[in-house]
Amino acid sequence: MFTFSQSLRPFIGFLLLAAAVRAEPAPATIPLPELVAGILSNNPELGFYEAEIAAARAGLLAAGTRANPELSLDLGRRRVTDPTGVLAGEGTAWGVSVTQTFEWPGRVALRKAVANRQVELAGLGLARFRAALEARAQMLAFNLHHAAEKSAAVREVADRFAALKAIFLARDPSGLTPLLETRVIEAQELALQRRATDAGLAAAAALVELNQLRGAAPDAALQVAAGSPSFPPAPDNDALLTAAREGNFDFRASKVELEQQGYSVQLAKHERNPGFSVSPYFSQAQAGDRERNFGIGLSLPLPVPGGNHAATAARARQRQAEVALLVAQRELERAVLTTAQAYRAKVAEMQRWSPDTVQQFREAAALADRHFRLGAVPIGTYVELQSSYLDAVEALLDTQAEALEAGLKLQQLTGLNLNLGGLQP
Repeated sequence: MFTFSQSLRPFIGFLLLAAAVRAEPAPATIPLPELVAGILSNNPELGFYEAEIAAARAGLLAAGTRANPELSLDLGRRRVTDPTGVLAGEGTAWGVSVTQTFEWPGRVALRKAVANRQVELAGLGLARFRAALEARAQMLAFNLHHAAEKSAAVREVADRFAALKAIFLARDPSGLTPLLETRVIEAQELALQRRATDAGLAAAAALVELNQLRGAAPDAALQVAAGSPSFPPAPDNDALLTAAREGNFDFRASKVELEQQGYSVQLAKHERNPGFSVSPYFSQAQAGDRERNFGIGLSLPLPVPGGNHAATAARARQRQAEVALLVAQRELERAVLTTAQAYRAKVAEMQRWSPDTVQQFREAAALADRHFRLGAVPIGTYVELQSSYLDAVEALLDTQAEALEAGLKLQQLTGLNLNLGGLQP
């Protein structure tokens, strides 16, 4: 049999633990714009895309640079004999030449055009990563804030059940009704522990990823400044599709790749006209008499019929780029329309909620707690109201998170700024 003092020990221990947690220093509160700006400036993965742009620019410089001249030196011996085979003279022979290769007009311009598209692709990759990183940071901050609100609601209800459990355990356990009511409270307490654990894990996961994105210690305390979220209506589908064709990074990259392959085809056709090399030379030989030679040489590769396989490969890659662009357009249109539908559905669902719905459920739960202690409310109604309060909080927060996720994805797909209300105060 439990005594009153023994039954209160778990509850007193819980209060002491809560007091110790409250005594810890509060985490730093960072506004969402400042948090996102810090992540965009300190994220280490940005260096990869910046290095990609630097490499593409170096390739552009190399494409417009003429090949270096080549210096050739020859050194040997020269023997001269008369018609009878008698050695007439012997001496040193040497020569020097400089060779410079020249491209036909237009080839360098085509190579620079291909390299320019590579620079553009690298820039699109960086912009796409920055947009995805910003959206991810906003979503994680929102999840961290939502997990904190869920945890607060769960703790509020858990405190009520813990207090009731302590009271029930302090009573005389004789009789069926007190025993059953105690078991109901214990069952609800177990369910609340699961909810609290899930909310804590969600908050911890969001916190670790946020800290990694901003370059801080994984377990560094962080609190995001919270405000009332707002979700404006999305533009009509035609406007979204038009914006997506102009602003979507993946679709723009597909168009740039198609342009690049077009220049590659032209360059491959131009390769049928080979470059030529000019070689001024000077040579001297001394074998009795001194002989000097100087002049200029011209070398030109001989084209072999049917040997320009590069043009065939370039045309095949161009056809692939055309198909890839068509597929990218279909996938983009499908993603835009489905995401816009999901965003509108979530916003419409939230609009059916009264602004003070959660507050009404909270007040009803508190009212049920007071009257249950007075014996005016049955335990079934009491438990139902506490669960309904938590369900309402979770439903609203989950719907807000889903609407924000759909809105952020729609922004990434279209390049539009929907003026989503996040956690700005």
